[in-house]
Amino acid sequence: MTPPLPLNTLKSGLYLGLVLLIIMLSSVRPATASLDEADQKQVQELIENYILQNPQIIRDAIAALEIREEAARLTAALDLVRQDGDDPVMGNPEGDITIYEFSDYNCGYCKRLFATLMEVLDEDDQVRLVIKEFPILAESSVLAARAGIAAHNQGHFDSFHRSMMTAGGRIDERLIRRAARQAGVDMDRFDADMESSRTTELLRTTMLAAQQLDIRGTPALVIGDRLVPGAISKSEIMALINELRDAKNR
Repeated sequence: MTPPLPLNTLKSGLYLGLVLLIIMLSSVRPATASLDEADQKQVQELIENYILQNPQIIRDAIAALEIREEAARLTAALDLVRQDGDDPVMGNPEGDITIYEFSDYNCGYCKRLFATLMEVLDEDDQVRLVIKEFPILAESSVLAARAGIAAHNQGHFDSFHRSMMTAGGRIDERLIRRAARQAGVDMDRFDADMESSRTTELLRTTMLAAQQLDIRGTPALVIGDRLVPGAISKSEIMALINELRDAKNR
């Protein structure tokens, strides 16, 4: 939830209204104006004098506009993240708390965070973990991300993801296909799903959301409206979960 604007921001919004009023008055045609020309001129002079005596209101108005634009950008980005119908999910699919993880299979910090997140899921059975495949580190990352989505399409994501996140070293095609076979996927369907337009579109949407949130590395978590970069501790994750749950229950 976007926090309420502070008082000085609200004031600057009023200042912006004054500026806009000047623009409107200057463009109103005499035939359609609700004020006669003398009144119109007097109002415009009053506003212009006020601005001349308080020039900081222009700066405040611009700052207020930037705050609103940033809030709108964040809201749009979070809405994009939450379009998760095709994303792989771990934990409780019906959980009351959702954690979004932007992850790359070649990321050592993601593998460290994986163990932490599994502990969180074991401790709290009301957490829904959505994996946002975000392959940015290597070409094999893209291949692995496509494979993760393909495994998810067959209901075998958990096993595939665990194998990939516990594997040592760099990811390659042989490791990816071995993890898929061990997970029990139909390999023909797996290969087709990896190359499908639906998989490509899901990766594109995740990339766009990451760009709008200015996520430049992995791992990155989104919990509620909070973006948390890096492999944070279990206690930090639990604190954020409890904070979000408390806010929902108020």
